[in-house]
Amino acid sequence: MRFEKPGMIAAAAGTAVLALMLGAARAQDSNQTKTYVMKVTTPTINDAPHLLAKNFAAAVERDSGGRIKSEVYPASQLGAIPRQIEGVQFGAIQAAVIPPEFFVGVDERFEVMAAPGMVDSLEHGQRIAADPAVLKLMLSLGADKGLHGAGMFIAQPDSIASRSPIRHLTDFDGKKIRIFASDFQSAAFKRLGVTPVAMTLADVLPALQQGAIDGAVAGITVFNAFHYQDAAKYVTETNQPSIFLMLEISKTWYESLPADLRQVIDKDAATETVAINPSAIDLFNKARQSWVDKGGELISLPADEQAKMVQMIASVGEDVSKTKPGVQEAYAIVADAAKRTRQAPSQ
Repeated sequence: MRFEKPGMIAAAAGTAVLALMLGAARAQDSNQTKTYVMKVTTPTINDAPHLLAKNFAAAVERDSGGRIKSEVYPASQLGAIPRQIEGVQFGAIQAAVIPPEFFVGVDERFEVMAAPGMVDSLEHGQRIAADPAVLKLMLSLGADKGLHGAGMFIAQPDSIASRSPIRHLTDFDGKKIRIFASDFQSAAFKRLGVTPVAMTLADVLPALQQGAIDGAVAGITVFNAFHYQDAAKYVTETNQPSIFLMLEISKTWYESLPADLRQVIDKDAATETVAINPSAIDLFNKARQSWVDKGGELISLPADEQAKMVQMIASVGEDVSKTKPGVQEAYAIVADAAKRTRQAPSQ
């Protein structure tokens, strides 16, 4: 049997420790120099979601010292909305700015932000989106299905672009109108006598042009940016519900990042989804004016009919959610925040 001298054992141990230290140092250096690509997708263009995507991408690239290279793909360049969401879940796309209703296939609680009658104004919606209880809920959804919620904001209220004018509540009756993929929207429009048709954004304009649908729910910035005027020049500003946007990060990609870059993602997402608020209001107002300048018409229901419409659909959130325990609990959180934030904090 061979016995090593104590000095030789100590030297060998020291060499092993040194090798481990050098390996760890090289790994750390590698993490500090490795670059990552972040593709950011959004279905629309030249509006608040697109601007948020650009601002977030620029902030991350700057604050990461160039270690994250950002690419922004608006107007569904990376596929229809369901494909964009799948891409984020599986890591082919690193970030997405998409309304929460489109994530109901991931978790049906996402649709609670689409409850009608909840938001009184853009400023009220901004306060709801910033509420800690609401953010805690919404950013946690989808965590077990490949999503890392990073931020949320409100872009604008909903409007309806239609082939023939909708000037009164009775004009809704019998119309086929495109909606987001939300039971809340479906139930609300059925109460107005509408046949709701869930449809991804890329299919909406062709469907209007071909007469397959009579109208479509979306924001005025969308109608304006995609030049809906020729197919559906009439926009009825129902202002119900409102369009919120989620900033979702691929969890697979996020967890592959070094800790310092994960902090950059979270910090910049939180910052930019608040900083977008004044610009979102400005973009909304400019789109309304541009729509008229390009030959479109903006319509408001008579005040008494607008009030009646809101009354007809106000209970949709409670009625739909009570059949789904998980959604009911989530709706209660958001509805409570809407009540608490209805009045702006006193200065």
